[in-house]
Amino acid sequence: MGNNETAVFGGGCFWCTEAIFKQVRGVISVMPGYAGGWKADPTYQEVCNGDTGHAEVIQVEYDPQVITYRDLLEVFWLAHDPTTLNRQGNDIGEQYRSIILFSNELQKTQAELSLKAINQSGQFSKPVTTLIQPLETFYPAEEYHQDYFNRNPHQPYCYAVISPKLKHFLEIYTREK
Repeated sequence: MGNNETAVFGGGCFWCTEAIFKQVRGVISVMPGYAGGWKADPTYQEVCNGDTGHAEVIQVEYDPQVITYRDLLEVFWLAHDPTTLNRQGNDIGEQYRSIILFSNELQKTQAELSLKAINQSGQFSKPVTTLIQPLETFYPAEEYHQDYFNRNPHQPYCYAVISPKLKHFLEIYTREK
């Protein structure tokens, strides 16, 4: 991994957030997985059933010489609706909660400042429900979830949900950069 760093975010379905973060310059890799719960080595089915307390998250490996953690937080806010408690669109359940999982005090401070700024910005008409918690353990998702959108672009969920979300993100992201 060299001098690369990692960040862990949950913004709804990890297929969506993985597809979005893979478009960002400075991101080396994105691994979907589970974090924030109590069960060791959870399976997708257990997480979906709400039996583990985990959220669907992504672990983002990035080059801090190219993109900062603060910049990744900006991508995080653009990548999902942080005002819907335990849901993203039609995906409903605690596993779809908006969450930032920090691995050190600097990430914690930057996440808290970013959350405060987003709440004060007026960007969202409803309060942000994003949780900020320490990362205890990240569990990679099963192999078939990895790079899901790129491997399954014509699957109905990918076509109907991820494609429009990715298109919208890229329009905003490229306009702001």
